[in-house]
Amino acid sequence: MTDECQLFLSKRLVTETKIFDGGVLVDERGIIVDVLERNEAEKLITQSKGKLKVTDGGDWALIAGVVDSHVHVNEPGRTAWEGFRTATNAAAAGGITTIVDMPLNSIPPTTTLENLKTKVKSATGHVYVDVGFWGGVIVGNQDSLRDLVKAGVVGFKCFLCPSGVDEFPNVGAEDLELAFNALEGTGSVLAFHAELEDDCPDDKTTNKQDPEEYNTYLESRPPKMELNAISLITSFLERTDVRVHVVHVSSATVVPLLEKARASRLTKGHKAWRGGVTAETCHHYLTLSAKDVPRGHSEYKCAPPIRDADNKEMLWKCLLDDKLDLVVSDHSPCTPDLKCSNNLEAWGGISSVQFGLSLFWTQASTRGLDLRAISKYLSNGPANLCGLQNRKGALKKGLDADLVYFAPDETFVVKSDIIRHKNKLTPYIGKELKGVVKKTYVRGQLVFAKGDIVGEPKGKLLIGGLD
Repeated sequence: MTDECQLFLSKRLVTETKIFDGGVLVDERGIIVDVLERNEAEKLITQSKGKLKVTDGGDWALIAGVVDSHVHVNEPGRTAWEGFRTATNAAAAGGITTIVDMPLNSIPPTTTLENLKTKVKSATGHVYVDVGFWGGVIVGNQDSLRDLVKAGVVGFKCFLCPSGVDEFPNVGAEDLELAFNALEGTGSVLAFHAELEDDCPDDKTTNKQDPEEYNTYLESRPPKMELNAISLITSFLERTDVRVHVVHVSSATVVPLLEKARASRLTKGHKAWRGGVTAETCHHYLTLSAKDVPRGHSEYKCAPPIRDADNKEMLWKCLLDDKLDLVVSDHSPCTPDLKCSNNLEAWGGISSVQFGLSLFWTQASTRGLDLRAISKYLSNGPANLCGLQNRKGALKKGLDADLVYFAPDETFVVKSDIIRHKNKLTPYIGKELKGVVKKTYVRGQLVFAKGDIVGEPKGKLLIGGLD
């Protein structure tokens, strides 16, 4: 043990398996050396003779930093919507120590090695937490995918329906065949925005209905679109070993199809985490329901849409039955002018990266869950998805000391003046949430405390192979 080691104490230290009175010992590199019971920690303090830097959180819980694997930073190109500095500032305030940036809605999108380099250049020196990157699969870029894997992207995302931006076109079955072939044997993951129109869709009546009413939008994207998409995705699994992941599951009706696909792969001995068939849901689907959406308030609009209260409870059941694997924000902000009162025309995306931890805990605690649920679904699950499980997502020897002191019994009200992401429009304004982030550490370095960012950006870009 060197003089530069730190010891973080808490009466409620939260690991994957238990909650106890203890401490986390961190070395000068910001790596966890050991996780200790309180008596062991006290012995260490005595032996150090005052040379060990000790931080005692008292009754505050000490949890692994959140890994949010679904964030749209939009830089470069749409920096009026968001940017690396503001997104990671908000993340740090929300107890998130790693975000993974989606390949869109930046210009250019992260679909080639050169485009990735452009994005990395924009992010360098501007991140308060660690940042990973998704690559994108679009029509015709299959020859770029292996270069992006070598460069260190965590995986790839594609759309099975229009993405909303021209530079990121959706793919069809033929494009997926090419992408799966390119990714075979790489160990990478292909993630899907899983909505797919029927070949012969029913006559839509939404153009005759009031577009300011939320149900008009909801009816335009029925659960059948998600079921169609999952059917297409699972049709490939007999002939590929590539990991697949479904982002932002909105309809609980798709979960049995995913379970069946996972079971089939596991039976055949697939070695990847969860058999290489995984799915996430989002804080808004676990918090809100259609009846909560006021007329003309498109800050609630996202795709797939927020559905009814029964569906919300089914999603919670699927999560707690280990049929869904992780919970993320899908932070997808835009400028206020794009959030008009017409739900059919407004931009679809919810801003919430700063509040995901508290949103989850507000709901989870009312369902009798303890703090281990945070580590499982918000930290460990996303880390495993992104191949970061040997660096992030748990309080465990050898991992980065990404730590959060969290006051689980305190509450706060979301107000625009506390929001740190660039555009303040969010459906959570005025809502009381449970759980307050007190301090956030990235690799043992304090980045947020006393309600504010500490110092200059200290985050790292989780990327390599760009030479």
